[in-house]
Amino acid sequence: MFIMKRLMFRPYLFISALTLFLVSCSHGENEAELYIFASTDVHGSIFDKDPLTGTENYSSMARIASYLDRYEHDEYILLDNGDNLQGSPAVYYYNFEDTVSEHLWTRVLNYLKYDAVTVGNHDIEAGHGVYDMIREQYEMPMMAANALSKETGEPYFSPYVIINRNGLKVAVMGLITPGVPGWIPEVLYEGIEFRDMVETAEKWMPVIKRENPDLIIGLFHAGWDENYEGVEGSYMNNNASLSVARKVRGFDIVMIGHDHDTLNEFIISDSGDSVLILDGGSRARYLEVAKVHFVGKRKKNITVLSGELVNIQDHQTSSEFSEYFHDDYLEINKYVSRKIGRIDKTISTREAYFGDSGFMDLIHNVQLEISGAEVSFAAPLSYDVKLKEGIVTVSDIFDLYRYENLLYTVEMSGEEIDRYLEYSYANWFSTMEKPGDNMFKTITNEHGYGFRNRTYNFDSAEGIDYLVDLRMPDGNKVKIKSFSDGRVFDYNNKYRVALNSYRGSGGGGHLAYACSLENDELNTRILRSTDKDIRYYMIKWFEENENILIEADNNWHLIPEKWVSDAKTTEYNKLFNKNNRDDN
Repeated sequence: MFIMKRLMFRPYLFISALTLFLVSCSHGENEAELYIFASTDVHGSIFDKDPLTGTENYSSMARIASYLDRYEHDEYILLDNGDNLQGSPAVYYYNFEDTVSEHLWTRVLNYLKYDAVTVGNHDIEAGHGVYDMIREQYEMPMMAANALSKETGEPYFSPYVIINRNGLKVAVMGLITPGVPGWIPEVLYEGIEFRDMVETAEKWMPVIKRENPDLIIGLFHAGWDENYEGVEGSYMNNNASLSVARKVRGFDIVMIGHDHDTLNEFIISDSGDSVLILDGGSRARYLEVAKVHFVGKRKKNITVLSGELVNIQDHQTSSEFSEYFHDDYLEINKYVSRKIGRIDKTISTREAYFGDSGFMDLIHNVQLEISGAEVSFAAPLSYDVKLKEGIVTVSDIFDLYRYENLLYTVEMSGEEIDRYLEYSYANWFSTMEKPGDNMFKTITNEHGYGFRNRTYNFDSAEGIDYLVDLRMPDGNKVKIKSFSDGRVFDYNNKYRVALNSYRGSGGGGHLAYACSLENDELNTRILRSTDKDIRYYMIKWFEENENILIEADNNWHLIPEKWVSDAKTTEYNKLFNKNNRDDN
């Protein structure tokens, strides 16, 4: 993707959300060029090889490093848009296992000489102990103007940074999605409150302008589709990057992250100015490159603006980078290869979509044992993975459980448990009027045939016996019979329920929409929380149990069985043939 635009009065810059890269080189006494390179949502994709599989990693910081090698460091400004401390064993190991050494991600960004970083929601998810340490280790500021200290009322992180390069002054403002409290438990951001992005940008823009910068950039860890998780233009919108670009005058470029999407587009702001919006996807697949030509080194004399989303897969890895971090790769590979137990049969997420499964019961049983709860809720967190019969390693647990969620024990009534399940199965299954009808809610698009809704929201339950009648309309499909141990299930009684912290904080809508529980009330329902993530306890659970017998207890069934059996064959082939989409 490439854009070039000739400017008369205002600057128009190109940015993208995976890597933002600003290069500045002198062409004459009164001219300069500025390139911007920015990364976003890398999620720990660092090495030239995947430490989980040993296969070549075609999008990584190792390849970004090779692209940067073609430039002198004094020719560019290098930025990152957050969500880097979650998603890979490379960062997980230094988040929770080796907490003494300098963090690997810190060393990567310092090695590449990044100039500024905006904090992402998944960085906050790592907890104070991690991101506070990272902030101290960074040789660049960590930014988020709308994340305020409750104690002082001032930004907890840096609100903006001024970067001087080759005689040019560039201001970069950082903002984070304000949706953090709806996704992760408060203990992870204790003492921090998140404010509206537009309101915050309006507050800080006059402060930045007093610095008299040549260029103003927004580095926002928030998406561009305002309707994805809220009403367009609404206060505290989780994806308000376009709202900020439209409503807050002064930005030349707004670089976006968080949504793992791509965008390369000029918009006209409410004040009539043109602003370039760039979104660079995720996991180092793209590097955002922006180029501005300055004449006289003042904004009014910018004459040419061009931008590009560089496909990092088209570039080789940096041998210097790989050599420098070779010992780290070996350390992570050793960690994920560690044997922690054994299972007696192969299990797969595929079976989890068609009824009770050994795959999901494994997760449920771990949650029930750790929490002491009576009921467990959980969903398959990866679309299509399997654990093979035999030895289980740490690597397998990263496939089994994808995210760094804490485990909550919450109090719910029997009626709320029922409504929770109705909501989940309504997202998952369609209503069958006759044999041969589709059993799932699906969609066919450019990605192929797949589930309409995200599979990580397909929660089932353990600890209770129930039926799911696919002939019934949404909201009336589930019939809970009893507890699995024979006890009576009372819709009026209160029970202890185990679920992950994403769900317990309102993620997916199961509690917020189905049970009408707002964040304030959700917090009062939490009886207990683990101090480490579920994956950590799963690893310890496997080590303690060693030999695991996999068997689904069939505590829930889909009916009518003949309709489901016939539909299953058709749906399985359509969902899991080689052309189906796998992005859920």
